[in-house]
Amino acid sequence: MSPHDPELWAGFDQMTPEDVAGPVWDEPVPLTPRGQLPAFPVDALPDWLATMAAEVAEETQTPVDLAGCLALAVLGTAAGGRVIVHVRGQWREPVNLYTAVALPPGNRKSAVFSLMTQPLLAAEKALVELTAPQRAEAAASARMTKAAAEKAAAKAANAEADKRAELTAEAVSLSQAADRATVPAEPQLVADDITAESLTTTLAQQDGRIGILSPEGEIFEIIAGRYSGAPNMGIFLKGHAGDMVRVNRMGRDAQHIERPAITMGLAVQPEVLDSIGQIKGADGRGLLARFLYSKPESLVGRRNLTPALLSPDTAAAYTQKLGHLALALAAWTEPAELTLTPEADAVLLAYQRVTESRQDKGGSLRPIIKWSSKRDGAVARIAGLLHLAAHPADAWTRLIAADTMAAATRLGDYFTAHALDVFDAMGADPAQDTAHTLLTHLHETRTATFTKRELFRGLARGDFPAMSDLDPALALLEEHGWVRQQPPAGPPRVLARGGPRPPPAAARSRRAPRPPSPRYETHPRITPGA
Repeated sequence: MSPHDPELWAGFDQMTPEDVAGPVWDEPVPLTPRGQLPAFPVDALPDWLATMAAEVAEETQTPVDLAGCLALAVLGTAAGGRVIVHVRGQWREPVNLYTAVALPPGNRKSAVFSLMTQPLLAAEKALVELTAPQRAEAAASARMTKAAAEKAAAKAANAEADKRAELTAEAVSLSQAADRATVPAEPQLVADDITAESLTTTLAQQDGRIGILSPEGEIFEIIAGRYSGAPNMGIFLKGHAGDMVRVNRMGRDAQHIERPAITMGLAVQPEVLDSIGQIKGADGRGLLARFLYSKPESLVGRRNLTPALLSPDTAAAYTQKLGHLALALAAWTEPAELTLTPEADAVLLAYQRVTESRQDKGGSLRPIIKWSSKRDGAVARIAGLLHLAAHPADAWTRLIAADTMAAATRLGDYFTAHALDVFDAMGADPAQDTAHTLLTHLHETRTATFTKRELFRGLARGDFPAMSDLDPALALLEEHGWVRQQPPAGPPRVLARGGPRPPPAAARSRRAPRPPSPRYETHPRITPGA
């Protein structure tokens, strides 16, 4: 038959390209893009602080982001409640911050916290010792006043009628004096695992300030209601903004805190950071928007086992400057007010214009508008802290300079990039991370086809403990067009005369065979040139 004979090609006009070459692949839909996040700009810190953060990161072989964020938190703890940045007009910002760094276990977070917070704990101990005589005197005075009031009350009760009124008035006066007598609490700069109620009491005792510095994220569980059974975030909201707190509870003394200043420096596991958005009311009431987030890349698996060690001179300079700042500000009863040079104000105003324009519809900050609405205030706070670090002996006598504000905007950009990633993860499909893991594995192994069982055997058990854990990720990859499941094998082979070939008697007596594992093929983009 001639190749030009129409009968040879009969029916081929009904065929589709898929019939000849298999199903055609559409362009896959990318999973949520996860670009490289910026590293902490440690050079934006004053020299003594930048050197400490960099050397601590080197010795512990941890991302410099952890030590850098903690450097800001310890400054905020030292100065919180004692310093305010007066931006312009009625706009004032306290200098306390909330920072949260996400790192997996095994990243030596505790070692970094110990090195960075040690001078604060030393300053706290020094304050306890320095105020011991004052507290002892106040305690003795309170005891004597109470004893005098009790003695006067007894005397008035047993007095003759003509002297009772006079003695009663004296007893009342002494009783009022005894009620007013207070014994100052031991100074405390740092707390860790603390309930919302205890935090309010501690703030009242510590003249309205405290730092919560912890290498764990337990405070989020407390906020979510670990002890109360319901979210309790009011004090954490007011403690960031500096809004007045008044607490009246039956059976307890009323508590009044004029300007609460809470600083938080936390390190949490990444899944904790991704899940805090589920705390009821955390987003709506603005708690999530108050944190400065950091999601550095873990160095585990590629750490230098013989790193350069922290220099004694660097540690001594850090201890001296931070300790001096904490002790100098501890005795202040009214906060110092820092103001900007005209040039620094111009830098911040230009930054505000960028923030405003990017919050409009379609702008890059629109998806995190609650967080970005606090971005400029956070930059002003950071500028205040950098100014204090640059001039720890007399910062309150100087104006915040333009280069300090410019350094603060660099840190603002860093935290913005990380906030975008964090909030994207909070709202993402829970299978997003595991789908990324599978897609990376398939790209690296250039896998064209695989069964579900083969894929499971090639993955780390830590990522996928059970084979069923693959299902959500595979479904998402299939939905995005990166993989597709092949049709199951056809029905049992049929003999020429009759139905399926019956299995041998021995096979019929054994357990039914395990069904074949589903087979998938991958998009050609995964195996280019294969």
